[in-house]
Amino acid sequence: MNRSLLHAVSRIHVAVYRASRGRLLGRIGKGMPVLLLTTTGRKSGRRRTTPLLYLEDGGRYAVVASVGGAPQHPAWYLNLRADPRATVEIADRKRAVRAETAGPEERARLWLAATAMYPGYDTYQGRTSREIPIVVLTPAE
Repeated sequence: MNRSLLHAVSRIHVAVYRASRGRLLGRIGKGMPVLLLTTTGRKSGRRRTTPLLYLEDGGRYAVVASVGGAPQHPAWYLNLRADPRATVEIADRKRAVRAETAGPEERARLWLAATAMYPGYDTYQGRTSREIPIVVLTPAE
C-alpha cells in the first residue's frame, strides 16, 4: 500500500474510532484490540495519531513497530524515541503514557504473545533485516 493511501486509511480509522468511542474499529479481524497512539512529531512538533493493534501486559500496553515489514521503522516509533511521552485512547478513555522499547528478554516474551494474536507479525519480520521493535507503553503517574 502506498504511503498516501496508508495515511488516508489511518485518518479514516481514527475518525471512525473516535466518533464511535471505539465501538467501531476498536477491534479488527478476529477480535484483535486496537488503540489510538498519539505522539509528537520529531520534526514538525505536531501531534500524530496512529491506530495500532496492542497487547495488555500487566497494566501496560505493548505495540509492535512493524509497518508491514518495511525496511525502516514507522514514524510513530521514531517520534517516541525522540519524545517518549504519548497518549493512548482505548474506547472512550484517554491515558498519558511513557514509551520504552522492550529489551531482548521482554521482547522475546511479548513477541510470542503478539504473534499468537496476529501471526502476520512473523511474516513482517521475514520481510526485513531490522529487528522489529516492541514498544511498551506504561501509564504515566
